[in-house]
Amino acid sequence: MTSAQNRTSLVKQLAEAAAEMKAQDLVALDVHALTSFADAFLIATGTSDRHVRSVADAVLEASEGMGRPPLGVEGYQEGRWVLLDLNEVVVHIFQEEVREYYDLERLWSDAPAIEVGEPGKRAPERETIR
Repeated sequence: MTSAQNRTSLVKQLAEAAAEMKAQDLVALDVHALTSFADAFLIATGTSDRHVRSVADAVLEASEGMGRPPLGVEGYQEGRWVLLDLNEVVVHIFQEEVREYYDLERLWSDAPAIEVGEPGKRAPERETIR
């Protein structure tokens, strides 16, 4: 799909958009070697349904500004877990209890982390892609 440098740059730009909306616990994982449907996951936490939707809106705006419209958006109305399929990157924005329940970081623990600026508090110990 994309080179490691392009993947990292794209994820960092999307993470910046999420961070500008005060998304919490940002974690990015390089999943390109583990799955065929995405190169990276970006995982973030919002404090309420409204906050989750605001973070999703900011990430979508950033993605579209880069000429990358979403392939799909799921969960936006409820705002508990919004999934943004941006082709190379799948963005998951959770409310805290939903993120803890699904624990994607554990499920994808074989994926190396991608450094996105301020490391998320929840990032597991793993190899970092720069």
